[in-house]
Amino acid sequence: MIKKLIGFAAFLFICNSALRAQSESFQVPLSWHMLDPIHDSVYGVSANRTYSELLKGKTGQKVIVGIVDSGADTLQEDLKDVLWHNPKEIPNDHQDNDKDGYVDDYYGWNFLGGKSDTSNVTEDTRESTRYYFQYKSQFENIKDSNQVPQKERVHYRTWIQAKNIELTATDAAKEAGALERISSLLPQISDFSKVLLKDTFNLEDVKAYEPIDRKTSAEKQIYTILLDKVGPGTTNITLPAKINSLLDSLKEVNKLPDVAPPNYRQNIVKDNYDDFNDKYYGNDNISAGDVMHGTHVSGIIGASRNNNLGMDGIADNVALIEVRTVPGSGDEHDKDVALAIRYAVDHGAKVINMSFGKPISPNRSWVEGAIRYAQQHDVLLVHAAGNDGEDITGQPNYPTQYYGPDNSKEFDNVITVGASGAMEDDLVADFSNFSKTAVDVFAPGVEIYSTLPGKDNYGSLSGTSMASPVVAGVAAAIRSYYPELSAPEVKQLIMASVTKINFPVINPATGEKVKLSDLCVTGGIVNLYNAIKMMQDHQFSLKKTPGQK
Repeated sequence: MIKKLIGFAAFLFICNSALRAQSESFQVPLSWHMLDPIHDSVYGVSANRTYSELLKGKTGQKVIVGIVDSGADTLQEDLKDVLWHNPKEIPNDHQDNDKDGYVDDYYGWNFLGGKSDTSNVTEDTRESTRYYFQYKSQFENIKDSNQVPQKERVHYRTWIQAKNIELTATDAAKEAGALERISSLLPQISDFSKVLLKDTFNLEDVKAYEPIDRKTSAEKQIYTILLDKVGPGTTNITLPAKINSLLDSLKEVNKLPDVAPPNYRQNIVKDNYDDFNDKYYGNDNISAGDVMHGTHVSGIIGASRNNNLGMDGIADNVALIEVRTVPGSGDEHDKDVALAIRYAVDHGAKVINMSFGKPISPNRSWVEGAIRYAQQHDVLLVHAAGNDGEDITGQPNYPTQYYGPDNSKEFDNVITVGASGAMEDDLVADFSNFSKTAVDVFAPGVEIYSTLPGKDNYGSLSGTSMASPVVAGVAAAIRSYYPELSAPEVKQLIMASVTKINFPVINPATGEKVKLSDLCVTGGIVNLYNAIKMMQDHQFSLKKTPGQK
């Protein structure tokens, strides 16, 4: 799932940042992710410094980057010159000029479309919902796994997982979770009565207050949300008890859905989903539906640099293949993801960004086959770790670099990315998933400024969805100036050149102070300057993986 706007998770991160702010004197720059930790006092990837110091006067090779996402606005002023154009396809002639099976695929392809380019999937369900209802009649009365035939137990275990996800994804459960997380901030603002100069205050008092800085603005937002949620007549004194009462009532009404949702995708796409060889479906409309997420991701990677418009992408010589695969709401389908990866590979992509994920993957073998196909064609895949603020060790956010029995094997061409913030106090975004083994690096993912749909629209979004394209942009820049490096080598260089973090950071799940190396493999933030410098100084040597020549 894309999780374009990460809602309460982003809100909590911003509020936490404000509550912990010690000084209002430093304003985080708009495109902070491009800046340098030493020169600019923010934990960006040093892209601007790289181009001004290490790559000045140099020209790299053009790198094709696949954007497996929600599509993009082809008319956005900062993207229109960097979008890939299929050199063998004549646009809008309704012919398959290059004989690849996809008609008029000039910018890429839309695997969420029908035969007509005006018929497109714009919303879908969670994978857990689809799986829960697919096997509900078969498993809902099972009390013990021993009642299930051996060959069906994998399905049963996945169904139980889907059922548990559905229980936590109901409106009541989500409201309770959001209420618990916001109310957990109250101990940090116990002195708000002093700010209002009132020992006891209510919603009207809070609304009437004019904040004087980021901290008091965050405090006002928190109290406004909580007092409004629990109803009239509540004061700061009675608020905790009212919150507990509301939580109890929400838990009582929490129950599984009774009616299966529409099959949004099948009703429009009309392929034989169970047949992976039925792959020539969809249409050429990569701008269908809500393309905000894909447009924003695309700009982070490769928006035109130095054109005095909007913002600069990280990579300076790219062509972006847009492969529409993820709906505006709900989860992507494994078949579409697998075919999207293969499509990007077949059309020359050397880096593919995947800013999406889900907790179950019923047809993961299709996706793993596509990852292996990319591996065979020397393509690096960059994947977002997810926005649940959880440890994903042993709980993958699919697709993942792990495969095989008990996930004992690992693809060497997949890099998984967590999201970081600009400043030391909030370096790890508290919405970011993490893992000491399953997340490789962190990269800027909080309030990242980039392109939005519309001719000249720009704005900031947060999420590991933004951190992943930061790394994809870094990878594309490396492959542009050092095309002799293989995909595994690029991954290893990115990991070897991180800005190591030697101070404690906050664990998103527990709130405890830990080492960043406890939250990702490298214990660092991706840094393009360090990577290029290592190559120029001949400090990088490939660590051979088993079976690698």
